[in-house]
Amino acid sequence: MSKPNILQTVAAVAACKATRTGLRLAKKGGTALPGKAARVFAKNILEVTSEGMEIIVVTGTNGKTTTCRMLEHALTSSGRECLSNKSGANLLSGVTAEITCNATITGRPKTHYAVIECDEGALRHVVPLIHPKVIVVTNLFRDQLDRYGEITHTLNAIREGISKVPDAVLCLNADESLTASLAQDMPNKVLWYGIDTPVGEQKDAEISDAKYCIRCGNEYQYEYHTYAHLGGFFCPSCGYKRAKPDVAVTDFVHMGPRGTDVRMRLPEGGAKEGGTESAKAPAGKEQEVHIALPAVYNTYNAAAAICAYSAFGLPREEILSSLANVHSSFGRMETFRPGKCDVQMILVKNPAGCNQALSYLADMEETFDAVFCLNDRTADGHDISWIWDADYEKVCGCGRLRHIYVSGDRAEDMQLRLKYAGAKEESVTLIKDNAKLLEIMKASDVPVFVLPNYTSMLALRDVLAQATGTQAFWKG
Repeated sequence: MSKPNILQTVAAVAACKATRTGLRLAKKGGTALPGKAARVFAKNILEVTSEGMEIIVVTGTNGKTTTCRMLEHALTSSGRECLSNKSGANLLSGVTAEITCNATITGRPKTHYAVIECDEGALRHVVPLIHPKVIVVTNLFRDQLDRYGEITHTLNAIREGISKVPDAVLCLNADESLTASLAQDMPNKVLWYGIDTPVGEQKDAEISDAKYCIRCGNEYQYEYHTYAHLGGFFCPSCGYKRAKPDVAVTDFVHMGPRGTDVRMRLPEGGAKEGGTESAKAPAGKEQEVHIALPAVYNTYNAAAAICAYSAFGLPREEILSSLANVHSSFGRMETFRPGKCDVQMILVKNPAGCNQALSYLADMEETFDAVFCLNDRTADGHDISWIWDADYEKVCGCGRLRHIYVSGDRAEDMQLRLKYAGAKEESVTLIKDNAKLLEIMKASDVPVFVLPNYTSMLALRDVLAQATGTQAFWKG
């Protein structure tokens, strides 16, 4: 499909800007509809309005939004203007809206740098139009099975997208066997990131979305695990194994609720040619890095961001210093204070991510209340059976958990799941009214942790944001 001419470009940009202005005057986000309006006049308007920009794209099941936040924060902290789809609208229409609204009326971009979160299934539609310099792939877990189907379908969708931009440098998670396999048949240059050390108690992967070798079908073995199916995997049959990362966490110095201190090995050189999954990374140098966000998965996000920043060709010191004061994205470890105590919101949407959030709660050293919110709308995935694969038992058996509240369209299902996890009936209260939940949080004399899935997070976050004067999610 050819690029739009100047008349089509002007019409598309004008439609995009006018639609967003109207929606925001009406106090709506305007995150996707403006892009749809623009594409009515020019299907490929995104190719025009992104031309000449230097762009990092982040895709994968978990960690996209936070990794983008880390990269954007590093760019802006260093004095560079950076565009990012902070609202999380990561399909073609959302990316089109963000970049096209940033252009002049004739379609020229106003910002040179961009960090774009992209849905796994939309990658093949987005990247051929914006020609990213770097693509980060975080991980692949079971997520929205009614939309994506088997996890290999998601992998193949990502592979198809990457195949359309062979000049982009790939930043791949060395610890995740599915993501790592993208290096096998792609000509792209590759940089690897990962964690070189075990995390927590070592046992068989608690959730294995990739139990068998993607090459030969035999069962993986592990030198160590970090979480889920991530870690030092290897196939004893065909020899497929974890690559040695260029950016590697070599030790966890301190892990706390306010952040994580790690030692990292950082690369001396640049990206390697594709297909070198067993190549040895340069020895590099080690240094201590402070990440101002807690939990193991945010350590992975930080390693991914450092890897991407290096691949982007910018001074690594900029992102290392910015990680020390980075703030969470909306709904991802985001903290509010509507009353006497903090309310922290942790988005969960699949078993692997949920287990990491539950482990975070189980490790709390103080008394707390928990709120579990569950919807089954289109943006969440209609299949909620994944809650039975998440280990709620580890929190229900935690002596510091005082009370649980359940909410959302499928609150009764969550209540049943907690009953089987060992929660006592008198310790669980069902409340579907977010205004009532807010009053409970305001009155709480202990910290409250909220674990919602996507649409329930948006609804409850809106109530908390209004109560605390926090910006709307689409304002970042």
